[in-house]
Amino acid sequence: MFKNTKVILPVLAAGMLAFQACNKLGGNSFKKTETGLEYQLFAKNKDGKYEAKEAPSATDTTKLNKEGQILRVHMRFDGQLEKGSKDTTLTNSFTSLPIYLPITKPSFKGSVEEAFAMLAPGDSGVFKVNADSTFLKTFKQPSIPPRFKKGGTFTFYLKAEKVMSQQEAMMDQQTEMMAFMAKQNKIDEGVIEKYLKENKFSMQPQKTSSGLYYVITKEGTGPKPEAGKMVSVQYTGTTLDGKEFDSSYKNPQLGGKPIEFPIGQGAVIRGWDEGIALLNKGTKATLIIPSTMAYGPQEQPKIPANSVLRFDVELVDIKDMPQQQMMQPGLQQQPQ
Repeated sequence: MFKNTKVILPVLAAGMLAFQACNKLGGNSFKKTETGLEYQLFAKNKDGKYEAKEAPSATDTTKLNKEGQILRVHMRFDGQLEKGSKDTTLTNSFTSLPIYLPITKPSFKGSVEEAFAMLAPGDSGVFKVNADSTFLKTFKQPSIPPRFKKGGTFTFYLKAEKVMSQQEAMMDQQTEMMAFMAKQNKIDEGVIEKYLKENKFSMQPQKTSSGLYYVITKEGTGPKPEAGKMVSVQYTGTTLDGKEFDSSYKNPQLGGKPIEFPIGQGAVIRGWDEGIALLNKGTKATLIIPSTMAYGPQEQPKIPANSVLRFDVELVDIKDMPQQQMMQPGLQQQPQ
């Protein structure tokens, strides 16, 4: 229910066809730039077919995207794990929203930032970079996570769409998100309606104007929480197929105790901020949360992208926010 802040890089299936074409044209043969970046780079010809192209020189600024610009791409990148020889996909935007990447100076020779700079709109490319250097210098991590193979590689699959100024990118991202949410809200509504028909509740489900559904299973007698108050909540979260992905009762970090967070401060997903605020202290309820009010297109552990979620919750307590947090109104708790 906490917002996911573990993003490795700053945040359509048709693009995957381009990579299939890339693989057919380039096979397993990768070229190297002057700095050692391994690449396969492709551009469309006048017939709309992909052809291999040479990477521009790192010193030819007329053919490179400029620092401060934003590159809109679809991206997938795979990493080698310590166990097993096959790569594992770590990020994939081809089934969801594009990613907006700032053009910056390379963090090391042969880094993926060099790939971002050389991609013109319409280009597709496959790039291999050193995983150790990427973790330490690009992702600014203190060490390489133990599950990744030391000395391994990351393979980035990129399809460039636009190069924009920061202001243009902000407007473009807002437009993309609004269009995506409008489409996804209709999909979620159909999924929820089908779920409610197939799963009968003792009380009639209620729907808010934002699309959140909730069912009161036991009415409490206390007050409702006001924005800024600390709430304590017991919960069990499941996907609509019944698979449990989290529970305060079983979470070892909570030790069976309720989770606490400030209501109305954006510390949790929007469906929780809105849903918990509807409940009186002592109330037990079921929240059916559209994906756009949960984790959206971001895949989470045990939660597929664009998943409608069910939370069975109990509002255990409401109290004033601790003085230390009152002095830091922007403070957000980290995901468990």
